[in-house]
Amino acid sequence: MIDINFYKNLYEKIYLIKRVENAIVDNYMDNAMKTPMHMSRGSESIAAGVCSACGDRGQFFGTYRSHAIYLSSGGDINKFFSEMYGKENGRFGGRAGSMHISSPESGHIASSAIVASNIPVAVGASFANKIKNNKKIVVVFFGDGAIDEGNFWESLNMACLWKLPVIFICEDNRLAVHTYKNKRQGYNNIINIIKEFNIKTYSGLGTDAEIVYNITEEAISHIDTFNQPCFIKLEYFRYLEHVGIFSDTNQNYRKEDTWKEPYDYFEKLRIKLINNNIDIEDIERNINNIVLNAIDHAKKSSFSDPKELYRNVFYVEN
Repeated sequence: MIDINFYKNLYEKIYLIKRVENAIVDNYMDNAMKTPMHMSRGSESIAAGVCSACGDRGQFFGTYRSHAIYLSSGGDINKFFSEMYGKENGRFGGRAGSMHISSPESGHIASSAIVASNIPVAVGASFANKIKNNKKIVVVFFGDGAIDEGNFWESLNMACLWKLPVIFICEDNRLAVHTYKNKRQGYNNIINIIKEFNIKTYSGLGTDAEIVYNITEEAISHIDTFNQPCFIKLEYFRYLEHVGIFSDTNQNYRKEDTWKEPYDYFEKLRIKLINNNIDIEDIERNINNIVLNAIDHAKKSSFSDPKELYRNVFYVEN
């Protein structure tokens, strides 16, 4: 017998991400959201599955593409949109925008716009957790392009040496911006290389939230049992361009891609819930209202006083 509440929770997370990002697309060209957008469309199941599996134990570190992490970890929707609009009641008063959005109170500790820069910070956090013995699990998300950075390998090495409670999650969409991995990586299989470290490795389909959930749950169990970090590679299809709200077909850099029709777990999940007498329309209606109210709230909110630009900015006089 299936636990329908489990599937309902996954559906709500994925639908919320989709609805929020659709709302961004619908409103972005008004030029009122003063932030570049790196959209999560295509990777919704990764964040939903990972955050659901980690629960309150999770501490999440994202990249500039972290809407899905923020929303799946329970970040406040009103503060999210107010941040997108640069308003004073945004999560960081309009300073962070999309690329640095986070919600430490709900477990999304930080996001960074510099490729791979979040990885050593996450490893440091997991080192602190190990010393505190607080049973927290650090999860750091990054694209496969981050593997090309030296501090990924340095961080991986230290996590293995110190046996840290950290999960490295590589969101693999085959591209580093527009460049395919066969043009930038002199090896064929990253899992085979990482297996040489003292780390447990997993791989799976990142478009299926149930698969992601099960792999993450297994990784957490491995950390608890064997005191060893984990690496998970999840393949997915990024529907939109690297930065912006338009389809990547506008630039036609997907022409080499082997994905014919991206696997859509979301629709299968929807059918499963309908067949189990879950009122999908009520779920969607409630989420739609939450998102629309949040956008309206953000538009009506005030900008910060210009003096706020100097808060927490430090300088040294010559």
